Amino acid sequence: MGIDFLPDKPIYQQLIERITGDIIRGMLKPGEKLPSVRDYALEVGVNANTMQRVYKELEQMEITETKRGQGSFVTEDVKKIALLRDEMKEQLVRSFIQNIEALGFTTDEMVAHLTERGGEND
Repeated sequence: MGIDFLPDKPIYQQLIERITGDIIRGMLKPGEKLPSVRDYALEVGVNANTMQRVYKELEQMEITETKRGQGSFVTEDVKKIALLRDEMKEQLVRSFIQNIEALGFTTDEMVAHLTERGGEND
């Protein structure tokens, strides 16, 4: 089963975001083994070279680690995962603010609206 990728962003970046999102949401736990490059590539419908690049980038970001002969694993460093979560939150908030300002909304308007909606999910 493949994934529908966005045309305006490189596939490897979308896969990195998918995996880091799974880690942040707790769908992938610290120390959990990732599928092999080949298996994951088949699962998402991409070339194995693309998936290899994803795994290499994740390792350079210190989000995963490769153990020779065993595979790739999510880092067990919970502080690193918490930092990743905070960085992603900051990036999303910054992007949101840029988008609302580009449309002419003020931050105060959006805060008021979000505050009103806050009770809807309880």
